[in-house]
Amino acid sequence: MKTTKLLLYSTLVGSLIFASCKKDEDEPQINESQVLVEYLESANSPLGKDYVNSDMPAIISATDVKTLNETGQVYIIDIRSATDFAAGHIANAHNVAFGDILTHIKGVDLTPYTKVAIVCYTGQTAGYAASMLRVMGYDKVYSMKWGMSSWNVTFNKWTSNLSNTYASQFTSTATDKNAMGSLPTLSTGKTTGQEILEARLTTLLAEGFDPAKITSATVFGNLSNYYIVNYWPANHYAAPGHIPGAVQYTPKETMKLVADLKTLPTDKTIVVYCYTGQTSAHLAAYLRLLGYDAKSLLFGTNGMIYDNMVTTGGMTVFSESQIMGYDFVTGK
Repeated sequence: MKTTKLLLYSTLVGSLIFASCKKDEDEPQINESQVLVEYLESANSPLGKDYVNSDMPAIISATDVKTLNETGQVYIIDIRSATDFAAGHIANAHNVAFGDILTHIKGVDLTPYTKVAIVCYTGQTAGYAASMLRVMGYDKVYSMKWGMSSWNVTFNKWTSNLSNTYASQFTSTATDKNAMGSLPTLSTGKTTGQEILEARLTTLLAEGFDPAKITSATVFGNLSNYYIVNYWPANHYAAPGHIPGAVQYTPKETMKLVADLKTLPTDKTIVVYCYTGQTSAHLAAYLRLLGYDAKSLLFGTNGMIYDNMVTTGGMTVFSESQIMGYDFVTGK
Protein backbone atom coordinates (compact mmCIF):
# COMPACT_ATOMS: atom_id res chain seq x y z
CA MET A 1 0.00 0.00 0.00
CA LYS A 2 2.79 2.42 0.93
CA THR A 3 4.53 1.66 -2.35
CA THR A 4 1.33 2.38 -4.29
CA LYS A 5 0.80 5.70 -2.48
CA LEU A 6 4.40 6.68 -3.08
CA LEU A 7 4.04 5.85 -6.77
CA LEU A 8 0.87 7.91 -7.04
CA TYR A 9 2.49 10.82 -5.21
CA SER A 10 5.53 10.74 -7.49
CA THR A 11 3.32 10.63 -10.56
CA LEU A 12 1.30 13.60 -9.31
CA VAL A 13 4.41 15.68 -8.53
CA GLY A 14 5.88 14.81 -11.92
CA SER A 15 2.69 15.86 -13.66
CA LEU A 16 2.68 19.19 -11.83
CA ILE A 17 6.31 19.87 -12.71
CA PHE A 18 5.66 18.96 -16.35
CA ALA A 19 2.60 21.20 -16.46
CA SER A 20 4.56 24.05 -14.91
CA CYS A 21 7.40 23.68 -17.41
CA LYS A 22 4.92 23.37 -20.26
CA LYS A 23 3.29 26.61 -19.12
CA ASP A 24 6.63 28.40 -19.03
CA GLU A 25 7.42 27.15 -22.53
CA ASP A 26 4.05 28.26 -23.84
CA GLU A 27 4.35 31.78 -22.41
CA PRO A 28 5.71 34.17 -25.06
CA GLN A 29 9.16 35.54 -24.34
CA ILE A 30 9.43 39.27 -25.04
CA ASN A 31 12.46 41.07 -26.38
CA GLU A 32 12.70 43.87 -23.83
CA SER A 33 14.97 46.00 -25.97
CA GLN A 34 12.53 45.71 -28.89
CA VAL A 35 9.61 46.68 -26.64
CA LEU A 36 11.59 49.63 -25.29
CA VAL A 37 12.76 51.05 -28.61
CA GLU A 38 9.32 50.69 -30.19
CA TYR A 39 7.88 52.52 -27.20
CA LEU A 40 10.45 55.34 -27.31
CA GLU A 41 9.98 55.82 -31.06
CA SER A 42 6.20 55.98 -30.77
CA ALA A 43 3.64 58.67 -30.07
CA ASN A 44 2.95 56.81 -26.82
CA SER A 45 6.40 57.57 -25.43
CA PRO A 46 6.66 60.00 -22.48
CA LEU A 47 7.57 62.78 -24.94
CA GLY A 48 4.94 61.75 -27.46
CA LYS A 49 7.58 61.45 -30.19
CA ASP A 50 10.92 59.91 -31.11
CA TYR A 51 13.32 62.22 -29.24
CA VAL A 52 16.56 60.80 -30.64
CA ASN A 53 15.49 61.26 -34.25
CA SER A 54 13.72 64.60 -33.79
CA ASP A 55 14.95 66.95 -31.05
CA MET A 56 18.23 65.44 -29.90
CA PRO A 57 20.45 67.04 -28.75
CA ALA A 58 18.60 69.44 -26.47
CA ILE A 59 21.24 72.07 -25.72
CA ILE A 60 20.91 75.63 -24.40
CA SER A 61 23.58 78.35 -24.48
CA ALA A 62 25.00 80.02 -21.39
CA THR A 63 23.67 83.33 -22.72
CA ASP A 64 20.12 81.98 -22.85
CA VAL A 65 20.47 80.51 -19.36
CA LYS A 66 21.60 83.89 -18.04
CA THR A 67 18.71 85.73 -19.72
CA LEU A 68 16.10 83.29 -18.47
CA ASN A 69 17.62 83.21 -15.00
CA GLU A 70 17.28 86.96 -14.67
CA THR A 71 13.52 86.64 -15.14
CA GLY A 72 13.05 83.44 -13.14
CA GLN A 73 12.22 81.32 -16.17
CA VAL A 74 14.91 78.65 -15.87
CA TYR A 75 15.43 75.99 -13.22
CA ILE A 76 19.14 75.20 -12.99
CA ILE A 77 20.47 71.84 -11.84
CA ASP A 78 24.24 71.79 -11.32
CA ILE A 79 25.54 68.20 -11.20
CA ARG A 80 29.17 69.00 -10.39
CA SER A 81 30.71 67.97 -7.07
CA ALA A 82 29.61 69.79 -3.93
CA THR A 83 33.14 71.17 -3.53
CA ASP A 84 33.25 72.67 -7.01
CA PHE A 85 29.71 73.95 -6.68
CA ALA A 86 30.66 75.79 -3.49
CA ALA A 87 33.71 77.28 -5.20
CA GLY A 88 31.47 78.96 -7.77
CA HIS A 89 28.13 78.42 -9.46
CA ILE A 90 25.32 80.20 -11.28
CA ALA A 91 22.99 82.12 -8.98
CA ASN A 92 19.82 80.15 -8.12
CA ALA A 93 21.38 76.86 -9.21
CA HIS A 94 20.60 73.69 -7.27
CA ASN A 95 23.44 71.27 -6.61
CA VAL A 96 22.16 67.73 -7.24
CA ALA A 97 24.19 64.52 -7.43
CA PHE A 98 24.00 62.84 -10.83
CA GLY A 99 22.30 59.76 -9.44
CA ASP A 100 19.58 61.85 -7.81
CA ILE A 101 18.50 63.98 -10.76
CA LEU A 102 15.32 62.06 -11.54
CA THR A 103 14.18 61.95 -7.92
CA HIS A 104 14.96 65.64 -7.60
CA ILE A 105 13.13 66.79 -10.71
CA LYS A 106 10.07 64.73 -9.79
CA GLY A 107 9.80 66.85 -6.65
CA VAL A 108 9.96 70.21 -8.43
CA ASP A 109 6.95 72.14 -9.71
CA LEU A 110 8.25 73.10 -13.15
CA THR A 111 5.16 75.09 -14.10
CA PRO A 112 6.81 78.52 -13.62
CA TYR A 113 9.80 77.61 -15.77
CA THR A 114 10.15 77.51 -19.55
CA LYS A 115 13.47 75.63 -19.39
CA VAL A 116 15.45 73.36 -17.10
CA ALA A 117 19.22 73.66 -17.57
CA ILE A 118 21.52 70.81 -16.54
CA VAL A 119 25.00 72.16 -15.85
CA CYS A 120 28.33 70.35 -15.53
CA TYR A 121 31.97 71.21 -16.27
CA THR A 122 32.05 70.87 -20.08
CA GLY A 123 28.49 70.05 -21.19
CA GLN A 124 29.20 66.36 -21.68
CA THR A 125 27.97 64.81 -18.42
CA ALA A 126 25.05 67.23 -18.55
CA GLY A 127 24.24 65.99 -22.06
CA TYR A 128 24.16 62.43 -20.80
CA ALA A 129 21.86 63.39 -17.93
CA ALA A 130 19.60 65.60 -20.04
CA SER A 131 19.03 62.84 -22.57
CA MET A 132 17.79 60.47 -19.87
CA LEU A 133 15.43 63.04 -18.40
CA ARG A 134 14.15 63.90 -21.88
CA VAL A 135 13.17 60.35 -22.72
CA MET A 136 11.31 60.26 -19.40
CA GLY A 137 9.10 63.07 -20.69
CA TYR A 138 10.79 66.15 -19.26
CA ASP A 139 10.70 68.20 -22.45
CA LYS A 140 11.88 71.38 -20.72
CA VAL A 141 15.28 69.85 -19.97
CA TYR A 142 18.42 71.00 -21.79
CA SER A 143 22.13 70.64 -21.18
CA MET A 144 24.08 73.90 -21.03
CA LYS A 145 26.46 74.14 -23.98
CA TRP A 146 30.16 73.89 -23.03
CA GLY A 147 29.16 73.64 -19.36
CA MET A 148 30.54 76.04 -16.76
CA SER A 149 33.54 76.49 -19.05
CA SER A 150 31.40 78.91 -21.06
CA TRP A 151 30.08 80.77 -18.03
CA ASN A 152 33.34 82.17 -16.73
CA VAL A 153 37.04 81.58 -17.43
CA THR A 154 37.43 80.49 -13.81
CA PHE A 155 35.81 77.18 -14.73
CA ASN A 156 37.32 76.68 -18.18
CA LYS A 157 38.22 73.05 -18.81
CA TRP A 158 37.85 73.16 -22.58
CA THR A 159 40.94 75.07 -23.72
CA SER A 160 43.36 72.57 -22.20
CA ASN A 161 41.57 69.71 -23.99
CA LEU A 162 41.72 71.12 -27.53
CA SER A 163 44.18 69.08 -29.55
CA ASN A 164 45.51 68.10 -32.97
CA THR A 165 47.11 64.88 -31.73
CA TYR A 166 45.37 62.57 -34.22
CA ALA A 167 45.04 64.87 -37.23
CA SER A 168 47.53 62.85 -39.28
CA GLN A 169 45.66 59.60 -38.60
CA PHE A 170 42.22 60.69 -39.78
CA THR A 171 41.16 59.23 -43.12
CA SER A 172 38.65 59.80 -45.91
CA THR A 173 38.33 56.05 -46.64
CA ALA A 174 34.76 54.98 -45.92
CA THR A 175 33.78 51.94 -43.86
CA ASP A 176 30.41 50.30 -44.45
CA LYS A 177 27.88 49.72 -41.73
CA ASN A 178 27.41 46.24 -40.33
CA ALA A 179 24.70 44.03 -41.78
CA MET A 180 21.40 44.17 -39.90
CA GLY A 181 21.54 42.14 -36.74
CA SER A 182 19.60 41.85 -33.52
CA LEU A 183 18.92 44.21 -30.65
CA PRO A 184 20.65 43.82 -27.29
CA THR A 185 19.26 41.49 -24.64
CA LEU A 186 17.75 43.17 -21.61
CA SER A 187 16.65 41.30 -18.50
CA THR A 188 14.80 43.76 -16.29
CA GLY A 189 11.90 41.34 -15.85
CA LYS A 190 9.47 44.06 -16.93
CA THR A 191 7.03 43.79 -19.80
CA THR A 192 5.87 47.28 -20.81
CA GLY A 193 7.92 50.00 -22.44
CA GLN A 194 7.46 52.38 -19.53
CA GLU A 195 8.41 49.78 -16.93
CA ILE A 196 11.50 48.73 -18.86
CA LEU A 197 12.49 52.37 -19.35
CA GLU A 198 12.22 53.11 -15.64
CA ALA A 199 14.23 50.02 -14.72
CA ARG A 200 16.99 50.84 -17.20
CA LEU A 201 17.10 54.46 -16.12
CA THR A 202 17.49 53.44 -12.48
CA THR A 203 20.49 51.31 -13.47
CA LEU A 204 22.17 54.00 -15.56
CA LEU A 205 21.68 56.73 -12.96
CA ALA A 206 23.28 54.50 -10.34
CA GLU A 207 26.25 53.86 -12.64
CA GLY A 208 26.90 57.53 -13.40
CA PHE A 209 28.66 58.84 -16.49
CA ASP A 210 31.99 57.05 -16.00
CA PRO A 211 31.06 53.76 -17.76
CA ALA A 212 29.68 55.78 -20.69
CA LYS A 213 32.76 57.83 -21.56
CA ILE A 214 36.08 57.03 -23.20
CA THR A 215 39.18 59.01 -24.15
CA SER A 216 40.69 59.34 -27.61
CA ALA A 217 43.95 57.87 -26.30
CA THR A 218 42.14 54.70 -25.26
CA VAL A 219 40.35 54.40 -28.60
CA PHE A 220 43.45 55.00 -30.72
CA GLY A 221 45.36 52.61 -28.48
CA ASN A 222 43.49 49.75 -30.17
CA LEU A 223 41.02 50.86 -32.83
CA SER A 224 39.94 47.31 -33.64
CA ASN A 225 38.48 46.92 -30.16
CA TYR A 226 35.57 49.20 -31.02
CA TYR A 227 32.74 49.77 -33.43
CA ILE A 228 33.18 53.49 -33.98
CA VAL A 229 30.20 55.65 -34.87
CA ASN A 230 30.87 58.94 -36.62
CA TYR A 231 27.73 60.88 -35.70
CA TRP A 232 27.72 63.91 -37.94
CA PRO A 233 26.70 64.84 -41.53
CA ALA A 234 28.11 62.81 -44.42
CA ASN A 235 29.98 65.73 -46.00
CA HIS A 236 32.28 66.06 -42.97
CA TYR A 237 32.87 62.32 -42.90
CA ALA A 238 34.95 62.72 -46.06
CA ALA A 239 36.52 66.09 -45.23
CA PRO A 240 38.14 66.70 -42.81
CA GLY A 241 37.83 62.93 -42.51
CA HIS A 242 37.17 60.50 -39.69
CA ILE A 243 38.75 58.03 -37.31
CA PRO A 244 40.02 54.99 -39.26
CA GLY A 245 37.28 52.37 -39.37
CA ALA A 246 34.58 54.75 -38.19
CA VAL A 247 31.13 54.33 -39.72
CA GLN A 248 29.01 57.36 -40.59
CA TYR A 249 25.52 57.65 -39.07
CA THR A 250 23.47 60.72 -39.92
CA PRO A 251 21.92 62.57 -36.96
CA LYS A 252 18.11 62.47 -36.73
CA GLU A 253 17.88 59.83 -39.47
CA THR A 254 19.72 56.60 -38.83
CA MET A 255 19.26 55.63 -35.18
CA LYS A 256 15.82 54.09 -35.57
CA LEU A 257 14.45 50.61 -36.11
CA VAL A 258 13.37 51.20 -39.69
CA ALA A 259 16.78 52.65 -40.52
CA ASP A 260 20.16 51.52 -39.20
CA LEU A 261 19.79 50.93 -35.45
CA LYS A 262 20.18 47.17 -35.83
CA THR A 263 23.50 47.57 -37.64
CA LEU A 264 25.04 48.41 -34.27
CA PRO A 265 26.77 45.38 -32.75
CA THR A 266 25.62 43.81 -29.50
CA ASP A 267 28.92 42.01 -28.88
CA LYS A 268 31.33 44.94 -29.14
CA THR A 269 31.82 48.28 -27.42
CA ILE A 270 30.36 51.11 -29.49
CA VAL A 271 32.23 54.42 -29.41
CA VAL A 272 30.16 57.40 -30.53
CA TYR A 273 31.85 60.66 -31.42
CA CYS A 274 30.71 64.06 -32.63
CA TYR A 275 32.32 67.48 -32.78
CA THR A 276 32.34 68.21 -29.04
CA GLY A 277 31.34 65.12 -27.10
CA GLN A 278 28.06 66.77 -26.14
CA THR A 279 25.76 65.29 -28.80
CA SER A 280 27.51 61.93 -28.52
CA ALA A 281 26.80 61.97 -24.77
CA HIS A 282 23.09 62.43 -25.51
CA LEU A 283 23.17 59.51 -27.94
CA ALA A 284 25.25 57.24 -25.71
CA ALA A 285 22.63 57.60 -22.97
CA TYR A 286 19.90 56.45 -25.34
CA LEU A 287 21.88 53.51 -26.67
CA ARG A 288 22.81 52.38 -23.17
CA LEU A 289 19.14 52.49 -22.18
CA LEU A 290 18.52 50.01 -24.99
CA GLY A 291 21.28 47.76 -23.71
CA TYR A 292 24.18 48.61 -26.02
CA ASP A 293 27.66 48.97 -24.54
CA ALA A 294 27.96 52.51 -25.89
CA LYS A 295 30.49 55.13 -24.88
CA SER A 296 30.84 58.80 -25.76
CA LEU A 297 34.27 59.95 -26.96
CA LEU A 298 35.27 62.81 -24.68
CA PHE A 299 35.70 66.26 -26.26
CA GLY A 300 34.86 64.85 -29.69
CA THR A 301 37.03 65.94 -32.59
CA ASN A 302 37.85 69.19 -30.79
CA GLY A 303 40.24 66.98 -28.85
CA MET A 304 41.70 65.27 -31.93
CA ILE A 305 41.77 67.49 -35.06
CA TYR A 306 40.99 70.97 -33.78
CA ASP A 307 42.84 73.03 -36.41
CA ASN A 308 41.40 70.98 -39.27
CA MET A 309 37.91 71.65 -37.91
CA VAL A 310 38.55 75.38 -37.87
CA THR A 311 39.90 75.28 -41.43
CA THR A 312 37.01 73.17 -42.73
CA GLY A 313 34.37 75.45 -41.29
CA GLY A 314 30.80 74.57 -40.42
CA MET A 315 31.92 72.45 -37.48
CA THR A 316 31.26 73.24 -33.82
CA VAL A 317 34.52 74.31 -32.19
CA PHE A 318 35.31 75.78 -28.81
CA SER A 319 37.16 79.09 -28.67
CA GLU A 320 37.84 81.83 -26.17
CA SER A 321 34.85 83.70 -27.57
CA GLN A 322 32.62 81.02 -26.04
CA ILE A 323 33.65 82.11 -22.53
CA MET A 324 31.09 84.73 -21.55
CA GLY A 325 32.62 86.09 -18.34
CA TYR A 326 29.35 86.03 -16.41
CA ASP A 327 29.17 86.60 -12.66
CA PHE A 328 28.89 83.65 -10.30
CA VAL A 329 28.27 83.09 -6.60
CA THR A 330 30.10 80.95 -4.05
CA GLY A 331 29.05 78.82 -1.11
CA LYS A 332 26.31 76.22 -0.80
